[in-house]
Amino acid sequence: MIKVKVNLRPIVSKINLPTVLKTAILPGGSIERLFIATQVGEIFYIRNEVIETFLDIRPRIIKLGASGGGYDERGFLGLAFHPEFYYNGLFYLHYSVAGTQGPGALPNSEARQGLDALPKFFKPNPCDPRSLNLKWINREIQYDHIDTVEEWILQSNGQPQKRRTLLNLRRPFFNHNGVNSLNFSPETGKLVLTTGDGGSGYDPFNLSQDDMEIAGKIIEIDVVKNAFFYNPPIVTCFNELPAPILETLTVIAKGVRNIPGISFQRFYNQYIKYVGNVGQDLVESIFSFIHYKPIPVTQLMQASLTKSEPDQEGFINFGWRGWEGAFPTSIIRGCSANPTLDEKTIAYYDEAVKTSVRRLQPLASYFHKDPRPDKFEATALTGVQPYMGNGIPDLTGSVVFTDLARDEESQPTARGVLAYTRVRTDCKLNDFSVIETDYNFGSQSAFYVSLGTNLDQTRLYLGVYGSMKVTDFNQGTVFEIVP
Repeated sequence: MIKVKVNLRPIVSKINLPTVLKTAILPGGSIERLFIATQVGEIFYIRNEVIETFLDIRPRIIKLGASGGGYDERGFLGLAFHPEFYYNGLFYLHYSVAGTQGPGALPNSEARQGLDALPKFFKPNPCDPRSLNLKWINREIQYDHIDTVEEWILQSNGQPQKRRTLLNLRRPFFNHNGVNSLNFSPETGKLVLTTGDGGSGYDPFNLSQDDMEIAGKIIEIDVVKNAFFYNPPIVTCFNELPAPILETLTVIAKGVRNIPGISFQRFYNQYIKYVGNVGQDLVESIFSFIHYKPIPVTQLMQASLTKSEPDQEGFINFGWRGWEGAFPTSIIRGCSANPTLDEKTIAYYDEAVKTSVRRLQPLASYFHKDPRPDKFEATALTGVQPYMGNGIPDLTGSVVFTDLARDEESQPTARGVLAYTRVRTDCKLNDFSVIETDYNFGSQSAFYVSLGTNLDQTRLYLGVYGSMKVTDFNQGTVFEIVP
């Protein structure tokens, strides 16, 4: 892997936490504009280096940062422009809905540990079978919040207006809702929704492997069908949806923990799909696949009713919760006398065996602990994008990714990481290389929270935030990554 060095050119600063960065050509326009969506619910675009408001849905967004001392994974999660946006003005939003706060699916174990601490996340005990087989019960009342996926239209007067709701999803915990979660597939023309496993830690209810659960999946929505079902019910499972909606849905993949979006790279007459899966305690992973066989949800329903196994040949399974990337999911037990000797116990041995041959191997993994001198200790994957430009020749054809922050106790301020990998022709797991960035953030923290490209993937955009707390406002900068 060649050592690559880049510059960061600031485009806009002092904005709220940027969750989605993508470009589109406005109806009647001729130039691609960079659109920036923030976690609190604003969508801006850049025109002649000036930031303009496209849409502000802050009143529609759940109150953020109330628990966990300001850290939150809810809010504005996804934005996608219809492939014919220039002509029809249609675009799609995914966000956590105001006024839907619930107690959570495991209120006791998710008890807040004081204002400045994160919630106490679930951890299985391999010696206690009960902890390995928890069920999500009383879902109507034991949930954290509701997410919605909506279709909007940019009217001829330039004002966006909501047209209809596509899905309403009840979520068990506040985290793992996905981010940059809506993208259109250039292969099928369908809207792709990436949903996280519902949150807490270790996927307590194993939602990601259950075919009936919407959590932990990559789902295609045919937005051309089903034009008239305007008020879908609030659900957690496919079998709670009415037939007209079911017929619009296919599932591409399961075994998802949490995904910062899906991206498509044209390769001759087909597309390579890239998906990053955020890790639990050990490893962050990037997957790639070309061929896949999606399963219509109506088929999954039929198999569930007849208690038969649906044909999963060609169906993508990322392996979670039995597998965390290239490793069987493990519990780390600390050795207080010598932390380098921490014991790692396989958490879900039986599930790791069951999914071992069905799962897709990662394209690349990078680790929370890595002794190699030219690597870094990871926190969480926040973006994966192919780069097809010639401006940074050493990156052309590679897959660029971002990590939230290096896990370094020696460093007083947080610094995100930019890195890249490539698809190997022999399909084996590939290594990665850190991309050096020439930018001085001073004493300010710089969490790398999002990564985006333009339409033909020749430009890369990086979202940086100065705090881990969504309630610390106006600390965001969006950069273009340049030679």
